[in-house]
Amino acid sequence: MAAHFNHTIIAAADPHESAQFYVDVLEAEHTHSWGVFRNVLLSGGVMLQFATPPPPWEISPVHLAFLCTDDHFDRAVDLLRTREREHWADPQRTRPGETNTGHGGRGVYFLDPAGNYLELITTPYF
Repeated sequence: MAAHFNHTIIAAADPHESAQFYVDVLEAEHTHSWGVFRNVLLSGGVMLQFATPPPPWEISPVHLAFLCTDDHFDRAVDLLRTREREHWADPQRTRPGETNTGHGGRGVYFLDPAGNYLELITTPYF
């Protein structure tokens, strides 16, 4: 049996702000936090831990994609628009304010408060 993904640390200039952003957009839950970590729990038991890297630090953005339902997708895109957060239909950011219909579903790209590249999709790529 293959390993199961359990958790990851996401670099954040402000761990509290980033954790709350993921709770809001991904409809995740705050969970027990400790030390420098602000922790968020996704469905399926995957934990995201937000922490500021030790100095001297520079955040190198990563790409994280999340699968969600159509209803959740609609709520998330509405939230991005309400908060006037930039979002794009494509990872190259040539279609601002749009969503895509690739791979038999819908998708959107946007940045988290630390500049990481996030993607929401309604249908998996495989």
